[in-house]
Amino acid sequence: MSRWSFNEETVPVLQKNTSSSGEELEGLIKDLISAAEPLEGKFDGEGKAAFASFKANSEMIAADLKSGLGRINEGQQEMDTAFRTGDETMADDANNDMGKANFDAAKFK
Repeated sequence: MSRWSFNEETVPVLQKNTSSSGEELEGLIKDLISAAEPLEGKFDGEGKAAFASFKANSEMIAADLKSGLGRINEGQQEMDTAFRTGDETMADDANNDMGKANFDAAKFK
């Protein structure tokens, strides 16, 4: 028995959840940057350089996360398209094959 339930709504739900999680992560990183802003200018020397590095890296990490999650969403959309196309093709093929079948020949008399 399969542990996964996969239907026509599975991938769109995954897309929505990925998008929501991405927005939440981006917001949390921006909140972290904003929370640290009052410290800007309070450091000299190595502390100032470390803070500037933190701020630059935080912004880069936020951008990378947004980009990466966007690519995941694109992949999920392509997967949804493939699933729906495969489902339609399978139904069409089954209907075509049933149309060709000789059900009368399968009757036992």
